[in-house]
Parts: sequence; C-alpha cells; structure tokens
Amino acid sequence: MDRIEAMRTLVSVVHEGSFTRAAERLAMSPQLVSKYVAQLEEHLGVRLLNRTTRRIHLTEAGERYVQQAQQILSDIDDMESQAGDLQAQARGLLRIAAPVSFASLHLAEPLVLFQRENPEVAIDLQLNDRKVDIIDEGFDVALRIGHLKDSSLVARKLTEIRLAYCASPEYLKKYGEPTSVAELPQHCFLHYSYVEDEQLRQAGIQRGNQFSCNNGEVLNNAAIVGAGIVMQPTFISGAALADGRLVEILKQEAPEPIALYAVYAHRTLLSSKVRAFIDSLSDYFSGVPSWDKS
Repeated sequence: MDRIEAMRTLVSVVHEGSFTRAAERLAMSPQLVSKYVAQLEEHLGVRLLNRTTRRIHLTEAGERYVQQAQQILSDIDDMESQAGDLQAQARGLLRIAAPVSFASLHLAEPLVLFQRENPEVAIDLQLNDRKVDIIDEGFDVALRIGHLKDSSLVARKLTEIRLAYCASPEYLKKYGEPTSVAELPQHCFLHYSYVEDEQLRQAGIQRGNQFSCNNGEVLNNAAIVGAGIVMQPTFISGAALADGRLVEILKQEAPEPIALYAVYAHRTLLSSKVRAFIDSLSDYFSGVPSWDKS
C-alpha cells in the first residue's frame, strides 16, 4: 500500500463528502478509492470513517488522523515545490483572508506590487471580519488585526496600529469634549460589534442602546456627521483626522496599540508563494504607516 496515496485519498474523501466525488477529483475509480481507505484502516487497526447510504462521518480517530495527514501532505507539497525551483520563483494560487475595511482601504496597492514582482502567483482575496479557520477553509494566509490569542498558528507582525478616540468638531461643539474616559458613558458612543465587552470595559466604555455596527467605515462616517464618539484604528480614521472632519480626543488615555499580523499554518517548510507574500507586505508596511503620516 502506498501510504501517501492512501492519505491523499482519505483526505479527498473527507473534503468531497463522498467516495464518488473523491474518485472524480482524483481521476480514479470509486472502487480504488474505497480500497485505499480500507487498506489504510486495516494498516492502522482502527476505523476512520463511518459510512451510511447518504453520508460519511469521521470517527474520533479519523478526525485526529485526517488533521495530521493534511499537515503531512502540505509539507510534502511544499518540499516538492521548493526542491523543484529552489524557491527562486513563487508560483501557484495564493488564497488570502483579510478584514474588510483594512483590505478595501490599504491592501490593493501592496497586492498589485506583490503580483508585479511575482507574476506566476494568482491571488484569491476573500474579505471577512470574522476569524476564518485557515486550515479547514483552505487559506494560505490570513491578515488579522488586534491582540492575537495563543494558537497553533504562526503569526508575523507586519505593523503597529494606533487606536484613537474621535469625534466631529460639530459634535464636540454641541455636547462638549470629555476630559477622561470616565465621562464617555455620558456621550453617544459608536460601538464596533466585533469588540468584546471586556475590551470595552477595559477602555472605560459601557455598551448601551446606542449605535452599533460590524463595519468600522460605517462608524467612522457616522462620527463624521456628528453621531457620536468612536474609538477607531487610525487606518480608518486617519484621512478624516488629517483633513479636520474628525478630531482626536482623550490622547492622554488612548487605548493600547494593536497590530496587523500575517497568520499562517505552522509548517516546517513554508511555501515560496506564502513566504514571498509575507516578506513583501512586511517591506511595504515597514516604518510609520502611511495613514499616520501627516
């Protein structure tokens, strides 16, 4: 039995959800697919899949085995790719997940520059503010903003991101400027939905029945037209702060900065396309971020 081929077959069956679709993807007969899986189970001495007439389900042992098999297969693919071109040329499809506002405001140029330098890399950029599962959803790399929690993923810091309390001159003229975060509950505060309540409490803010949204640009625009005070990363508020549509307040109590990270699956061998992309972004965002330059 070719164990590597058997691993690939099992992983394909799990991803496709059936032996028939896996056979079509692998260009082999369904009987051979079934034979590979059966031989693998016999070799391991454990059932990996529970089969019904309609669906297949991984057993507990199968879940652990498939997770490790995917990592092994990824490392093999990376190793073969690097052996083939000695990492001289990045190539292939690069799947990237990124936050909506940051990507729409600041990611187009560095992506274009990267692709000019690496013309054999195709880019599939998916925007979503939720934290995607890089491995299960098939992403090569994800850009994340904030304070990262411990995980099995590898994170590389690309740049620091400053947070600022902002309000329009009209709002401050009408309602007054708070002198400390303790006064924020007396004001209309525009909440970013993905910020956890604990983070708000640490910043001295209470979540109330006011304005809440899961998109920072909407909140920024609401603040510009006088809806209230907003705590924003300056990659969103920077332009409005520069031209006076917003005013930064409570500078002495500004929240602790966060950061932009490139996050990828932990691998001994990192594919040339991922390494080239992360290096390119690191160079692009080095130094003082463009949105903080006056």
